[in-house]
Amino acid sequence: MPIPENAPASQPHGAAVRRGPLRAGERVQLTDNKGRRNTITLTEGGAFHTHRGFLTHDQLIGQPEGVVVANTTGHQYQGLRPLLSDFVLSMPRGAAVVYPKDAGQIVTMADIFPGARVVEAGVGSGALSISLLRAVGDLGRLHSFERREEFADIARGNVETIFGGPHPAWQLSLGDFQDEVIKSEEPGSVDRVVLDMLAPWECIDAVATVLAPGGVWISYVATVTQLSRTAEAIRADGRFTEPDGWESMVRGWHLEGLAVRPDHRMVAHTGFLLTARRLADGVTGLSPKRKPSKTGFSQEDLDAWTPQAVGERDVSDRKLRRAAREASSTVQRGALVHAEELRKQQGLEESGD
Repeated sequence: MPIPENAPASQPHGAAVRRGPLRAGERVQLTDNKGRRNTITLTEGGAFHTHRGFLTHDQLIGQPEGVVVANTTGHQYQGLRPLLSDFVLSMPRGAAVVYPKDAGQIVTMADIFPGARVVEAGVGSGALSISLLRAVGDLGRLHSFERREEFADIARGNVETIFGGPHPAWQLSLGDFQDEVIKSEEPGSVDRVVLDMLAPWECIDAVATVLAPGGVWISYVATVTQLSRTAEAIRADGRFTEPDGWESMVRGWHLEGLAVRPDHRMVAHTGFLLTARRLADGVTGLSPKRKPSKTGFSQEDLDAWTPQAVGERDVSDRKLRRAAREASSTVQRGALVHAEELRKQQGLEESGD
C-alpha cells in the first residue's frame, strides 16, 4: 500500500494510509444494497466482476472514501477502507487469529499505553500484533516471539500491509519465548507481557524475570483446563497478584423500524483471558481466603490440553506458504504502484521544465 507523498513527517506511522482519497495499491471494501461485502485491492485498469456485471477500479481511484459507484448493469456499491476488524477477519492467515473482541479486551484490560514496552509470544497471523502496535505507537516497543518461521512471514506481511510498511516499534524474533526473552530483554524492563500459547505456565520464570514491578501479564488460552492450570501455577509461584480470568461474548442486534431483536447468531466463546500483575521482589502476595479444594492435576487432566485433544488442526506447509505469499503480495503491489506514481510525477515535472 503506497504512502502518500504529501503525508506530514510528524504523522503517526500508518495514519497517512488511512486518510485522503482512495489510492491504487490499497484495499477497499465494497458493500452492495443487501449488505454483502467484498474486499478488493485497487489497481489501475483493474475491474471487479460479479454475475451482475463489473465496475472498474478507476471509478474508485482518486475518489473520496465513502463514494457510491455503479457497475455496468446499474448495481451500486459503496466503497470504504476496511476497518481493523474487517481486515483481521479477511487477511491471509496460517494460524487462527485473535478475534477483534478479544484483541480489544487485551489492549484495555492489560492497559497497553502509548510508549509501553511490550513483549508478545505466539504471533500467529499478526492480528493481535497490529492492535498492540496501534496501542504502543511509534515511541513504544513491541517485541514479538514466534516459533514457526512460516507464521512469522505471514504476520510480517499483514502488519506491513495495514501500516503501509515496516513499523518502527516492532521487532519480530524466532524462537521459544521462555528461552529467547531473557536473552534479549533486561530484567524488570518490560511493562506488559502478552502470551497466546498452549502452555503459558511454562513461562512463569521468564515473565517474572523481565516484567517490571506492577507490570501486567495477560494470557489468551482456549480451554478451561489451560485456564485452570495457568491460574494455579501463578498462585503457586507467589511473585504475582491473584489472577483474574474471564471471557467475552458479542451479540449483534437486528435494527429495522420496530423490528428490533437480537441476531440469531453471535460471536460466543473464542478464548479465555487471564491477567496477573508482577509484585515487587521479595514480597509475598495476598491471597483471598477460600475453602480448601483440589488443585493438583492428574495425567488425565494434563492430557486434556494437548493440541489434538482440544481439536487444533495442523496447518499444512503448502497452506502456510500460500498465505505468506498472499500477505506479502499486497505490500509488493503497493510498492510497485507507488514507484510507478513517482516515475510519472518526475516525468511530468521534467516535461514542465
